[in-house]
Amino acid sequence: MYPNLQKLGITEPKLIARYSLRQEAQVDVLKVYFHKQKGELFAKSVKFKYPRQRKSIRLENSQGRYKETTEVSPNLTQIMTELNKITKPKAMDSADIKHKILTDLRHLEKVVSGKIAEIEADLEKLK
Repeated sequence: MYPNLQKLGITEPKLIARYSLRQEAQVDVLKVYFHKQKGELFAKSVKFKYPRQRKSIRLENSQGRYKETTEVSPNLTQIMTELNKITKPKAMDSADIKHKILTDLRHLEKVVSGKIAEIEADLEKLK
């Protein structure tokens, strides 16, 4: 019934609670969350990464000039369509959007600080 989700190894789509999608550099990160099962401390989730497709778009009123841009993978678009059928997401109001942006910002801070610590550790090894 959901062929794209089955290709990802998700055999029981009715267990999906929600999903999130964010962009990290040139990659879209899809995270699928499942309903918490009896006896589990935390709800299970799985993460998938999809490289963004690069496209060259011709600029208006210019001869031979192109601008490089990226867009979501068609495969990811099909998967999101199936996920939307399962989760039936509601429209976000401005407070939800603000919360999502702040959550994404906090996640980015953690990723950047972790990477900085990793690089500093590598520099210490060089001394």
